[in-house]
Amino acid sequence: MRAMILAAGRGERMRPLTDTIPKPLLPLAGRPLIEYHLRALAAAGVREVVINHAHLGHRLEDALGDGSRWGLAIAWSPEGEALETGGGIFRALPLLGEAPFIVVNGDVWSDFDFSGLPAEPAGLAHLVLVDNPAHHPAGDFVLADGRVREGDGPRLTFSGIGVYRPALFAGCAPGRFPLGPLLRTAMARDEVSGEHYRGRWVDVGTPERLAALEAELLR
Repeated sequence: MRAMILAAGRGERMRPLTDTIPKPLLPLAGRPLIEYHLRALAAAGVREVVINHAHLGHRLEDALGDGSRWGLAIAWSPEGEALETGGGIFRALPLLGEAPFIVVNGDVWSDFDFSGLPAEPAGLAHLVLVDNPAHHPAGDFVLADGRVREGDGPRLTFSGIGVYRPALFAGCAPGRFPLGPLLRTAMARDEVSGEHYRGRWVDVGTPERLAALEAELLR
């Protein structure tokens, strides 16, 4: 499978750290945050990775190069102005091919094993959900019998890790748009499967969370 790492966000909550460095390059226990994803994807057998960028994107390309040091081939999808999650993935579809592909947010950290993801999801998408963190107690979606939906029931948080079929983006037009509405439309048609990951996962969205995660990893 090919994979895409979403790395085009401005990182407003991380300022001033992200004024001079893109958020995925922020150091975490001795290596850039995005490198944890690259290593994990390579360990899972992924060989081709697409990375989008906008803010200070040239610094990402300079730092990561062609990906060969991790046994990967990196293709770059520059956006200029960030296109949000949906628009960024849609723009990169020609680089991702016709088969289902993995997508992971560049600003999360996890010890999730990507090799367990389905190569052929039962529907248009497969989402990895996690326990609700303290900063997002209400969660996002309900997981029942392996299907993800909205509605009543205990809610979990979307981890930012998923597998998508290109058909999820059928009918979309180039430009800036979020991924959420596409997923919700697919959920309403019972086209989204999911799993509950109970391992380590952090949304590295603030300097405080970054510092806390680094302290944990160094311990």
